[in-house]
Amino acid sequence: MSAIFCLLLFFLLSPLKVPAHQIPHCLIKGLPLVRNLSGYPQNNFGREGLSHITIAGAVLDGLKEVELWLQTFSPGSRTPIHRHSCEEIFVVLKGSGTLFLAPDLHMRQPAKPNEFSIFPNSTFSIPVNAVHQVY
Repeated sequence: MSAIFCLLLFFLLSPLKVPAHQIPHCLIKGLPLVRNLSGYPQNNFGREGLSHITIAGAVLDGLKEVELWLQTFSPGSRTPIHRHSCEEIFVVLKGSGTLFLAPDLHMRQPAKPNEFSIFPNSTFSIPVNAVHQVY
């Protein structure tokens, strides 16, 4: 799989040629309205083939209700099987892969996960506490 996934889509078409003091800011914590992602730190969390950039989030920006990530998966890489205490929304910008999603949060026995193909310009959401894996 070679794909880029992100929780919310954010595009930067070209760098701004405006002095910093003239850049419009969001109403949330004075965040810049337009950001250049090329200088943002990347992390792989110890997972080969993963590139993760937090575009906006709790630690860097003090946000409490939403985080925005850009993730790139190299061919053959995958996330661990995991869950989150919040909803997750993905937008696939390019590449293809597979989403594995647990069929039911309340089952007493493990079950075979539902399998969904993901592809460019597709989107999918993961419910709160739903066990899932992107491959």
